[in-house]
Amino acid sequence: MTSQSGKTSPMPRRAVLGTALGGAAAAALPGTAHAEQPQRPLPAEQSGDDGLATEQERRPWKLRDTMTTDRAWEGFLRGQDLLWSKLPTLWYEGPFLGDGLLGTMVYQEPNTQHIRFTVQHGRVQDHRPEFGSGWGTARLPVGRLTLEPVGTITAVDWRLSLWNAELTGTITTTAGTLTLSALIHDEVLAVRVTSDGDEEPTWTFHPEEAVSPRKIQEAPPAGYIPNPPWTTRTTTDGTEQTLQPLTGGGRTATSYRRTGDDLLLSVGHSFPSNTAAEADSLRNLRRAPSYDVLRRRHIRWWHAFYRKSFVSFPDQRLQSFHWIQLYKVACSSRAGGPVMATSGPWLEPTPWPAVWWNLNVQLEYWLIHGSNHLELDALATTLRQSQEQLIANVPAAYRSDSSGVGRSSDMFANRGVGMPGTGAETGDLTWALHNVWLSYRHTMDASLLRDTIYPVLRRAINYYLHFLTPGSDGKLHLPSTLSPEYPVVPPQDTNYDLALIRWGCQTLIESAELLGIDDELTPRWQEVLARLTPYPVDGNGFMIGADTPYAQSHRHYSHLLMVYPLYLVNWDRPEHRDLITKSVVRWHALAGAHRGYSYTGAASIYAMTGDGDTAIAYLRKFFDAGTRYPCRPNTHYTEAGPVIETPLSASQSLHDMFCQSWGGVIRVFPAVPSTWQDLTLHDFRTQGAFLVSAVRKAGTTRFIRIKSLAGEPLKLRHGLTGTLTVLLDDGTPAHTEDLGDGTLAIDLPKDREVLVHAGRRPDLVIAPVAISEPGPAWGLP
Repeated sequence: MTSQSGKTSPMPRRAVLGTALGGAAAAALPGTAHAEQPQRPLPAEQSGDDGLATEQERRPWKLRDTMTTDRAWEGFLRGQDLLWSKLPTLWYEGPFLGDGLLGTMVYQEPNTQHIRFTVQHGRVQDHRPEFGSGWGTARLPVGRLTLEPVGTITAVDWRLSLWNAELTGTITTTAGTLTLSALIHDEVLAVRVTSDGDEEPTWTFHPEEAVSPRKIQEAPPAGYIPNPPWTTRTTTDGTEQTLQPLTGGGRTATSYRRTGDDLLLSVGHSFPSNTAAEADSLRNLRRAPSYDVLRRRHIRWWHAFYRKSFVSFPDQRLQSFHWIQLYKVACSSRAGGPVMATSGPWLEPTPWPAVWWNLNVQLEYWLIHGSNHLELDALATTLRQSQEQLIANVPAAYRSDSSGVGRSSDMFANRGVGMPGTGAETGDLTWALHNVWLSYRHTMDASLLRDTIYPVLRRAINYYLHFLTPGSDGKLHLPSTLSPEYPVVPPQDTNYDLALIRWGCQTLIESAELLGIDDELTPRWQEVLARLTPYPVDGNGFMIGADTPYAQSHRHYSHLLMVYPLYLVNWDRPEHRDLITKSVVRWHALAGAHRGYSYTGAASIYAMTGDGDTAIAYLRKFFDAGTRYPCRPNTHYTEAGPVIETPLSASQSLHDMFCQSWGGVIRVFPAVPSTWQDLTLHDFRTQGAFLVSAVRKAGTTRFIRIKSLAGEPLKLRHGLTGTLTVLLDDGTPAHTEDLGDGTLAIDLPKDREVLVHAGRRPDLVIAPVAISEPGPAWGLP
């Protein structure tokens, strides 16, 4: 374990999650007498100062939410905005806008006095799968707009408003001042620029060559024919169009017009049609006759978006970062749209112009669950819509009952998967399905289970079953497969795959029962769970696979999936704790290859153990300027190119400190850093489709409110001490059962709410907390 001082020490052996106090509260109050003696709730008794029930404590209750008005939200989010007092010169320094499809980044055009607005779109890709995802089905660049002032730029003053999802500000030049505002909505980029003095800016659209951004590191494959050059035209209403035909079929159309101070631009892409793209882009522009009309629709969407959940904690820099990630994921994805590529909707030169399935896409979408934004889940809809392609991805001999996806693909999951026994990476589809399972568990939407998870997971696990063979020990073994990106010859019995097989078989058995399906494969799944070889382990913890220790630095935590995020091996089981400890310590002892998500992954694992201080210490490494690949000024992240998943996963690490719901138990404030004495959660969504609101003050949980959206069983690890009050929303006592270890079972019907607190009823107020750790704004303030 690495402390904030940089010294190493063993992971704490205390059972912090097995106490009535629980989590970070136990660490903050180590002398609390009740920590080792869980108090049995007395649902019919409400405690006053004298320990006697009072009628006042049994009255109906209601939260007082201070975050219900536009004014409150605007004021709070203004404190999280990104600011620029210097002109950004790189994509990872500048403002960014998006609507899940169209995206722009704003920064200086190199070697000029112009401002670049990149123009990229999540659907724009090539359509030649014979050349692979890096070239044949890669995301393709569209172009860029340049704002060209008359004078030389001397200053900028910009704000990216999260509340309005809008860039505003000024550009001062030697000729005058430009006042700027910009947003993206309904696939239209809208920019308004007014000028004074002698400034009269011009706009130019620069189409970019429709070639894979992978060209930065390698030549095209043999036989690759470049896409044809673009053409331009002007429509009868004065709209300018750039048309980019594609060798593999389809085309991209960029349409833009300038009316007074407003410039509006839209991108359409169609395949296999060669005409639909231009019609789509023109239709988008017709729906946006002016900046003001588009802005009214735009802010309605964003203002409703933010209100679905709320979190506030006292570290200004991290709190702002967290809200920016929520903005970022909403800029990058919509259910029904293209699944995020590694760069999101903002394409820059990169070796990764596609969707990566062996870690990236999974980390990209974890944030949407707790934040209560399942409307952004393009991963679930992509897998539902791509089932035929997932079948076509496996070798022909297995297509009757199997599915898979290779390491990287286009937005349609078009990439073949190799076979176990050849050292191929095999488990990526199963891991992606774990994300969809989380979406199901957070919504309890039976159609998601029935139509996507069950049929696709059944085929993904079937693919494994073709290759499992009994050994001399009577156990089932898997031939060589790749632990994603571990740099040695692929071993047999790779822990990455063994964890996914176990999770998959357990989930299929559970799903069949939930769906009322008498599946003929159930006995086989049960047999696999009974006979599958144990995870390979040595003195340092989990190995990569059989006969392959973790001996080289590994940025992925693929060999630890059974710990996180699958929780098959977890801290609730005391017999697992030493193994988890050794494994994580060993993983981070060899740090040469580590990247940003190595730190976010470690933070989430330590959060599972209840050690919030070590969790935040690892998370802060991602923001440390001395780290080889730190978080960038606008909260984006780059290695050899843009990689969107790591900052988004950092927000999930914060979620893991605030509230966890694995294993059928909701854990409130399980790993809050001891320096964060105050914290507010509101409508945080958990597994079982519950909305959790909770307030922590002076290091103590004051109350927990839970609303059931589906009527699922509720088990709450509350972290409270003393005599508990547990009331339904009408003031009547809830029926409860003390399960021990600080966990309470509560009968909570669908659409009802329950309040849990200790002692006298506290003020039930949802409000931002005071900042105790100030920090500068993101951007270039």
